[in-house]
Amino acid sequence: MNELKLIECPRDAMQGIKEFIPTALKAQYANQLLQVGFARIDIGSFVSPKAIPQMRDTSELLKLLDLDKTVSELSVIVANKRGAYDAVLFEEVDLLGYPFSISETFQIRNTNATIEESFLRVADIQAITLKHNKELLIYISMGFGNPYGDEWNAEIVESYVSKLYSLGIRRFSLSDTIGVSSPENIKYIFSQLIPRFPDCEFNAHLHTTPDKWEEKVHAAYQSGCRSFDGAIKGYGGCPMAKDELTGNMPMEKMISYFQKHEVDTGLQIESFDKALRDSSHIFH
Repeated sequence: MNELKLIECPRDAMQGIKEFIPTALKAQYANQLLQVGFARIDIGSFVSPKAIPQMRDTSELLKLLDLDKTVSELSVIVANKRGAYDAVLFEEVDLLGYPFSISETFQIRNTNATIEESFLRVADIQAITLKHNKELLIYISMGFGNPYGDEWNAEIVESYVSKLYSLGIRRFSLSDTIGVSSPENIKYIFSQLIPRFPDCEFNAHLHTTPDKWEEKVHAAYQSGCRSFDGAIKGYGGCPMAKDELTGNMPMEKMISYFQKHEVDTGLQIESFDKALRDSSHIFH
């Protein structure tokens, strides 16, 4: 897999914001993002509104999107069968994303299920997605370590990917949920997984502080990763992980990295620049 894929994640950027962003404003921003040429847009979620109140309008938002000329796939997050049943009803949705934590503590905190229960849940969701001609994307949450003292190493990551692979899942996003990744463990993980599962797509969902972003992108790209999540201006983070958010990977900085290294991003830069300006209407 040589072609670079850049994925913009407005859902991840917005989900921790307390003040509700009007649906029309979300739609206006999303429609601008759809013109940029991203491989995929992580657009919303079908989880309990009590858990993520900012995303309670995803079903309304999907109906306001102009998908006639976009090349972008759309993904949404689900946390259980009920969310999956809701999500697959929408023709606009291509992928369902499920946060599968390899930290027991975080899996319970994030989805109210143990890892074992979560695996059974994934099997059910996979059956639902296949029946409705959708695809399941697994976020390997806490994929680069965790703050809870739960055991972590590349072998643990690999063993869970192998189990999920046995269900027919071929798309994985390794998620640095709280920004603990380093160039060393990024290289360590991707260099192990990519050769072992050549028919899978492994995505880097890296959170970062402003001074660490480039070394993380560089490590992942040099290790063979060709799919990267980001969010304009690095907004967001995971509100379920801990109180102090570590921001998302800034999309504009990733673009500058790939331009500097003469890697074709496939994006319409003028449309991206407009989205960059428009982001100030949503994120204050």
